[in-house]
Amino acid sequence: MQTKFLLEESQMPKYWYNLQADFPEPLPAVLHPGTQQPVGPSDLEPLFPMSLIEQEVTTEREVEIPEPVRDVYKLWRPAPLYRAHGLEKALGTPAKIFYKYEGVSPAGSHKPNTAIPQAFYNREAGIRTLTTETGAGQWGTSLSFAGSLFDMDVTVFQVRVSYNQKPYRRAVMETYGAKCVASPSELTEFGRKVLAENPDHTGSLGIAISEAVELAVQDPNTKYALGSVLNHVLLHQSIIGLESMQQMEMADCWPDVIVGCTGGGSNFAGIAFPFMGHALRGGQKSRIVAVEPSACPTLTRGKYAYDYGDTAHMTPLTKMHTLGSDFTPPGFHAGGLRYHGMAPMVSHAKELGLFEAVSYTQRECFEAGVLFARNEGIVPAPEANHAVKGAIDEALRCKREGKEEVILFNLCGHGHFDMAAYTSYFAGDLSDYEYDEQELAMALSGLPSVSG
Repeated sequence: MQTKFLLEESQMPKYWYNLQADFPEPLPAVLHPGTQQPVGPSDLEPLFPMSLIEQEVTTEREVEIPEPVRDVYKLWRPAPLYRAHGLEKALGTPAKIFYKYEGVSPAGSHKPNTAIPQAFYNREAGIRTLTTETGAGQWGTSLSFAGSLFDMDVTVFQVRVSYNQKPYRRAVMETYGAKCVASPSELTEFGRKVLAENPDHTGSLGIAISEAVELAVQDPNTKYALGSVLNHVLLHQSIIGLESMQQMEMADCWPDVIVGCTGGGSNFAGIAFPFMGHALRGGQKSRIVAVEPSACPTLTRGKYAYDYGDTAHMTPLTKMHTLGSDFTPPGFHAGGLRYHGMAPMVSHAKELGLFEAVSYTQRECFEAGVLFARNEGIVPAPEANHAVKGAIDEALRCKREGKEEVILFNLCGHGHFDMAAYTSYFAGDLSDYEYDEQELAMALSGLPSVSG
């Protein structure tokens, strides 16, 4: 029985896929935070080079991947697809389980799929410095790696709770030449304001984004790079699903169920959007499941409304599933899933009924990750454990129902820098954090008033 399904470098997709081309209804407009009018390219120029702004707004189905980007991708792409024979046997399920493994990248996750093109386009535009935020550190690591390849300075604001939990991620960023700062910090006006109100603030991705954006808008030679949420980020990640489609055909299978974890939406969109588009164009349809942490339940408890992407309200207003930009999630270990909002394209797809969403607690996700590691050999990142848990639940459903379905999930990164979290799990010290219902109600009540 074949375990690995590998594509040759020559089979790597030459184009990214854009789900906007196949949406039955267009995305709601992005609004200026001051005027609440639709933004134009000039409104975004302080943050992004024009090439990325064009990708943000395009409705073309295919966008060509530049040759220099494809050359770097070859360091780890095409990424392998695995059949999880060991996990299937352990579960006693008739289901066939496949996983796309993105942990083979130099940074250990799917994030370089967008870090490399973002650095490339900025360098082409003459930019020498990038600022960004990171939670668990996978995005910060990836942009630091990209910056080293394109000779760019990178400053990363890492959410303080993750900065303290994951010192080795910080060490990798510094190895690549980046500067890593705990957020909230004293480096920015907004960071100082947050610390003045609460010197022990654990931080949030919304605050870290505000700090990174503040530095970018102050200097015309500095731009901001975001690791999730935005349309062009999801576009770059589509290479995951595009490769997976070829590999599923190699396996002579097509997924009945596709599972991905969701924080801001990038790895979920990467695996799911090409399959969604395939179904919207009349192809075979798969049931798609997004899995999120119950302590930050954007899709399952959030409101679909216009909101800011950051806590200082410096970013444009986008319509998305949100817990409110002032919401600070608890300090659970899946730092990459601790974001108050969901990508507008993912949110729109949810509203159109193109997928369903579930949430799980931290401990049950780690339990699933350990089961996976003991049968497949790969230790997943805490974020990826959510997708593992979702896939296991689907496989157990197949067992109960006696159905031989095909399940595909995205194992978006390894957990080699997250072993302190596993140590806590084995010691029984890992908590199932509950978000503050009152804080959530307050954050949602503070959503901006926007018609539409």
